[in-house]
Amino acid sequence: MTDVTEVVTTIQSSKGGWEDFVAGRLTQVAVGQPLDTIKTRLQIEATRFKGPMDCFLQTVKKEGPFALYKGMASPLIGIGAVNALLFAAYSRLKAIQAVSPDEQLALHKIAIAGAGAGVFNSVLSSPVELLKVKMQAQYGSTEVSRYKGPIDCAQQLIKEFGIRNGLFRGFWATVAREIPGYAGFYGGFEFAKRKLTPVGSSPDNLPPTTLMLAGSFGGICFWSFCYPLDVIKSKVWTFNILKY
Repeated sequence: MTDVTEVVTTIQSSKGGWEDFVAGRLTQVAVGQPLDTIKTRLQIEATRFKGPMDCFLQTVKKEGPFALYKGMASPLIGIGAVNALLFAAYSRLKAIQAVSPDEQLALHKIAIAGAGAGVFNSVLSSPVELLKVKMQAQYGSTEVSRYKGPIDCAQQLIKEFGIRNGLFRGFWATVAREIPGYAGFYGGFEFAKRKLTPVGSSPDNLPPTTLMLAGSFGGICFWSFCYPLDVIKSKVWTFNILKY
């Protein structure tokens, strides 16, 4: 789940509306979920599909278009808490490294703060993403699925494996992904902001469209730094996969 917390929060700071906060989170999940489902299915069973388009067509043909949104409930419910923890940790780790409140941190310090925030973020993002991926890895209709939803999935995992080996299975794989991922995201985002800032202006005063462009670059850096680890994480999480 690539994070746009810094982008959304920066844009919201000029508006201050909780409606923008909620809308940003809903949009993030709704727009990204179909692509995330395709990504996850290609990661865990590459031989089943010829590529992203084939995965998309097979999923829609055999399960219907709403299958692209499998597992959406988990991040939809948990993404607010996940993003809040991530941003709070990132802001605190930046403040610890700053000599003065107005200091513009060097990019390597920004990356360090992002990496540390990723560690704290894993506490919530690991179980939230686990439930999402477990739902995405189920093929076929709800009637033949092992898990009927994220709550049922969580209950079954805890009952069968306990909290540590069930709900927090793959926790360290998540930590290993989040550290380079968020170091790349925040470092890339801040780098792009500074490069896109006109001479004599402040990166804090960039318009929303420019922030979105910087956020896109940050997202590219996120996946460039951590994608192989994300594949490992998905495979750790998906055992006992149901077939078509």
